[in-house]
Amino acid sequence: MRGAAAPRAPDPDIKSRGVIRGPNPACPRKRSSGRLSVPMLAPDICQRAMRARDPRFDGVFFVGITTTGVYCRPVCPSRVARPSHRRFFESAALAERAGFRPCLRCRPELAPGRSQMDAVPRLARAAAQRIAAGALNGHALSQLARELGVSERHLRRAMEREIGVSPLALAQTHRLLLAKRLLADTALPVTRIAFASGFRSLRRFNSVFRERYGLSPSALRPRGVGRREYETVRLTLAYRPPFAWDVLIALLAREALPGVEVVRDGRYARTVRLAGERGVVFVAAGPAGANHLAVDVSPALLPALMTLLARLRHLFDLDAEPTVVDAHLAQGGLAALVERRPGVRLPGALDGFEAALRALLHGSRARARRVVDALGEPHDTGTPGLTRLSPGAERVAEAGAERLAALGVPRRRATGLVAVARAVAEGSVRLEPGGDVEAARRALRQMPGVDDRIEAAIVSRALDWPDAFPASDRSLQHAAGAARATDLESRAEQWRPWRAYAALHLWLHDTEKGTNGQQAYRKRALR
Repeated sequence: MRGAAAPRAPDPDIKSRGVIRGPNPACPRKRSSGRLSVPMLAPDICQRAMRARDPRFDGVFFVGITTTGVYCRPVCPSRVARPSHRRFFESAALAERAGFRPCLRCRPELAPGRSQMDAVPRLARAAAQRIAAGALNGHALSQLARELGVSERHLRRAMEREIGVSPLALAQTHRLLLAKRLLADTALPVTRIAFASGFRSLRRFNSVFRERYGLSPSALRPRGVGRREYETVRLTLAYRPPFAWDVLIALLAREALPGVEVVRDGRYARTVRLAGERGVVFVAAGPAGANHLAVDVSPALLPALMTLLARLRHLFDLDAEPTVVDAHLAQGGLAALVERRPGVRLPGALDGFEAALRALLHGSRARARRVVDALGEPHDTGTPGLTRLSPGAERVAEAGAERLAALGVPRRRATGLVAVARAVAEGSVRLEPGGDVEAARRALRQMPGVDDRIEAAIVSRALDWPDAFPASDRSLQHAAGAARATDLESRAEQWRPWRAYAALHLWLHDTEKGTNGQQAYRKRALR
């Protein structure tokens, strides 16, 4: 499989035909949920997936080719190497640590990521998610450790033990792969790419790139690419099929914040404020069979690009493994629902507090518009329907419950929304992927107006938690044929650790039945 001149030889001590995943390749992977038992991918499974170029395994593992020193995705279109020349890795970072460099044809930097239920303990998982979102770009490891409530030494040891690489090495891999992607896919100047990828100087970027990949950054540029003016930067975000895009885009349209988000002709657009930068982003489905979304980003957002891409992956649930989730739910008695809508994704959130705002304002589009118009900062985008930035936690906390009540928010929910806003602004509650789910749930339960359904919506969307389940929701009870919450809770045990997906299937089924019933009633009334 194709690549440039090797800067260094792959590690000769790598075990042949094994899946490299950290300090002890002989130890099977443990899942973070004690209720799930999914074996570690065995080398023979990886070999079969390679032969079939099965897209369901894209991003689940990578393969290093010892004869070329290149590592690839399992869907790489290049001629397949002999089994004896393949080495399997759980991540791109592990492959690069072993001395392999990314394939220039299948481009590992475009592979989907891993889901929340992957088998690493919470601390390592949370740190890895934040590093992927740029937490170490311009910030010290000590700051990340402090935010996670541990010492720098403890965090470093936990990540090396559970993931197999140090935090700084993982951050470096993310920067290099993003830079490689921008070099190949955009006409951005190399200097701008260096800073957009998280490097703090052009000299450091050039030095690390040459050291790791054995060539200069400009060597990756397609021929004929030069500087040109651009209104947006076009990128892609890969996913594993199947993907029920129509279902997801309909959900996003239904809950869109007026002035902040617009869904038109199957395309999602919104305003973004991130790391002090402001702009717009547009997302649409890619060509049939391409297994990616097409993303257009304002150039103004490039300094926060790594964070933005990570949050977009969260918003569209692109790191899910739908065949695994669907099969599990089908075995739990939801086969008919899964068959009707394969590849359903959980809508996430671009911002954790926005998820809470959306959940507490749910039920009235007019009410949401009044709040956004009053508390969201104006932002001239030139795009119809996108006129405001989403109100931040500080702005809502400052406004207070009386102001929200005057805007039409029910008083109890207004009080709860301000309480959540103050907790987020003060840092006592962290609503972000990889956060402490139980701590967030305990805090949310103390907030006025936050019931079981709202709590589950916030935790699922803000913390990327796929096991959130509001058993007290009457629509879910009705769809499942459960007489009471305890009955539904008992039945839902078999859907762990993906009960949030089960809840979405049940809600969609109940909504569809209600819509069909209303249509049938109207037809009878017209006779």
